[in-house]
Amino acid sequence: METRGIKNDLIDEQVYKNLPSILKEVTVNFKEREKDIVLLSSLGVLSACLPNIKGTYDGHDFYPNLYTIIIAPPASGKGVMNYSRLLIEPIHEQIYSNSRAEVNLCEDENRMLRKAKKGENKSCPPLEVKVIPANISSAEMYSYLGASNHGVLIMESEAETMSNMLKNDWSNYSDVLCKAYHHEPISISRKMEKVFEYVKEPKLSMVLSGTPVQLQPLIKSKDSGLFSRFILYTFDEVSGFKNVFASVTKEHKKKFELAAKEVFELYSILDALDEPIEFQLRETQMRRLVKEFSGLHQIVLEKHPNSFLSNLMRHGTILFRICMILTVLRVKDFNNTLTCSHRDFLIALNIVKDILKHALIIHNTIEDGILSQSDEDLLFSLNKIFTRKQAIENGLKFDIPQRTVDDKLVQWRKKRAIIKIGHGQFKRILR
Repeated sequence: METRGIKNDLIDEQVYKNLPSILKEVTVNFKEREKDIVLLSSLGVLSACLPNIKGTYDGHDFYPNLYTIIIAPPASGKGVMNYSRLLIEPIHEQIYSNSRAEVNLCEDENRMLRKAKKGENKSCPPLEVKVIPANISSAEMYSYLGASNHGVLIMESEAETMSNMLKNDWSNYSDVLCKAYHHEPISISRKMEKVFEYVKEPKLSMVLSGTPVQLQPLIKSKDSGLFSRFILYTFDEVSGFKNVFASVTKEHKKKFELAAKEVFELYSILDALDEPIEFQLRETQMRRLVKEFSGLHQIVLEKHPNSFLSNLMRHGTILFRICMILTVLRVKDFNNTLTCSHRDFLIALNIVKDILKHALIIHNTIEDGILSQSDEDLLFSLNKIFTRKQAIENGLKFDIPQRTVDDKLVQWRKKRAIIKIGHGQFKRILR
């Protein structure tokens, strides 16, 4: 991680060569950005599919659950994220079907009791699901988390859906999202509705995507606790028009459906366990983790805003959880404990080092004042009077594409940071 010129690199190809078979199969036919999106979104979805696996990190129990968000312009190919939802569909369908049958049976019995005027209604169980939408009330969020035995997944292709919910008093569950990341107890009590819900260890996974414009309403600021809890992946390229009739789309879907069958079998095995399996790193891996993050911590202190430190710290838990997921996917026979292999630790470490760069890029684009840090860096690298051509040339030094620089010029004018004084010529107003 350098002070400048930080690139939102692709995930190292060596990672893909060494993935467990399920992840290797679903990513193999994708390329570059789409391949990275499929891997990260699949890790996010799978983090909700591995019950009864836990490990101790910093003295606290952690389960595999991850929060992932892909930030990119419209028409950039981030929609491939939705393939990963197929991995959890069989699990969701079975849980929903079984729970719906129980609820229906209870409601039928209550109708019979009312008809016969015998006794009071039975208290019916809440509906249990595996995948929940983001556009729900906070009370519903507590209910779904409370009803779930092994956690739920929120998956949305438009981050704006969640942002809109967090704006309202009745649906602002941002505190739940922050606490659920660490499995901290959550509770809600409402006297009027006679509601009380207590969830001792909430387990929540999230996979979201959105445009840069949709990010800020969700995150609010770089000091937001929610921001530092996400795996963040961003890029600025726009994909070309693809052959929408090509058979490859069906092939992608078929691979995910086959993988989903394996995931369902794995879920069933883990779900049937009487006691959770304890995941652990090896001593050498623990020392390597501490050494790597101590080095990164020093780099951030010397070269980057201190406000990024919370992101760095929580990427330690992200690394631990990715190790957990990779290990479970690779192991065939389960015992009381599960130890990470050297290969899976290095895969997780490589992934985390790459996504940390993406997180830093996004961190520097979040606006705390008039402009974000990256905007200020670019603007103040220019003379007080400058041309569009000069802005584009300087943008390339910061690895900012031409189309993004043009968009920044428009935004800067709206914010009165610059004014246009001629054709392709601008004057900086911001001091």
